[in-house]
Amino acid sequence: MPDTDVINNRQTPILVIGGGIAGLTAAIELAEAGRHVILIEKSAYLGGRVAASNLYFPKLCPPSCGLEINFKRLRTNPRVTVLTLAELEKLTGASGDYEATIKIAPRYVTDACTLCGACQDACPAEIADEFNFGLTRTKAIHTRRPAAFPAAYVVNRFACPTGCNACADACTYDAIKLDQVETHRTYRVFSVVVATGWAPYDAAKLDNLGFGKCANVVTNVVMERLASTEGPTGGKILRPSDGKPPKSVAFVQCAGSRDRKHLPYCSTVCCSASLKQTTYVRKSCPEANVTIFYIDLRTAGHLQEFADKVCADDAIELVKGKVGKIEEDPQTKALRVTVEDTISGKKTTRNFDLVVLAAGIVPRTANLPPSLSLDEFGFVASNASVGIFSAGCVKRPAEVSATVRDATGAALKALQVAVGVTQHG
Repeated sequence: MPDTDVINNRQTPILVIGGGIAGLTAAIELAEAGRHVILIEKSAYLGGRVAASNLYFPKLCPPSCGLEINFKRLRTNPRVTVLTLAELEKLTGASGDYEATIKIAPRYVTDACTLCGACQDACPAEIADEFNFGLTRTKAIHTRRPAAFPAAYVVNRFACPTGCNACADACTYDAIKLDQVETHRTYRVFSVVVATGWAPYDAAKLDNLGFGKCANVVTNVVMERLASTEGPTGGKILRPSDGKPPKSVAFVQCAGSRDRKHLPYCSTVCCSASLKQTTYVRKSCPEANVTIFYIDLRTAGHLQEFADKVCADDAIELVKGKVGKIEEDPQTKALRVTVEDTISGKKTTRNFDLVVLAAGIVPRTANLPPSLSLDEFGFVASNASVGIFSAGCVKRPAEVSATVRDATGAALKALQVAVGVTQHG
């Protein structure tokens, strides 16, 4: 294998699609191994789903520390070109000699931004905050959080009043350029790592579980934001209907997963995630009782010790049974949960203040190269013969540590393509 200097003599980069934890890992590992990397992310900031999470399991530590370390590695490595608001528009060619066309939406904010906040103070327009799943509102010009990468504001021009230049007028650094337009860049790349991540299953499709119809039915991803000190409630678990702490909380497992009408596969991490979220409830609402309705409690390998520790709490009840219906009391907004208890064989109805649906993992595969192979569930399979490798939850459902390991492996495989071309090109 040639040394780093030989590899660097060939400046052709490797393309990494997706700036979540899998894409970040792959890009950094490739760059630190001597390769140039083009890292593209569809949203305005890197970090993906991990950035929206409150705590990792099983250690229950904040993801911000891991992300900040990776962002530092990224900032100090000149081999990585980061393009946010960017999507792969076209990929042609073959392994070792691809041509990638990237479409980049305007940010309307330049590198001169100092995050002083004057623009946001002056902005008259508000929009639903997607990062908090619409539970809060933000200005049309906004940033995600203090530690966001890149450290800059972004403008949602569709929300701006006609002719409004308030943010640009307020910026004393001339960092806001509202006349920016969409651009396109073309790169030659050796190989491609696909790390576009996942989206939660649309719980509104589960008609019987009340999401979108019952005010106090939320999903597991929303629960992460409710528990975050940077979230809509400052880290307090509160009912969306009235802002009061719940006295009883139900977690409904397999909300869409292991269901032939929705997602026929197990989403792997939902059980551990719900167990983690019970600790959020117990900390925020120590008087609350928690019930987990499950088909099978799946916490494989090293996560079993975590599960045993959480389940030892007497305030947490495990009920093996499939939830058939969730209804709302129109006056109190309390929730009636009907479940068939598998152990007793009886159907019961119980009342709860808040219900959390463990929505399944869906791979994000829109606008990806047509040469990609998808398995029977729609996840992306790596294809070494064409130099395209998948990593993270677009490949299979996985928790963060497994995703990092998988992304490191995908980076190695992509690097082997580049090294092979360097040696024989």
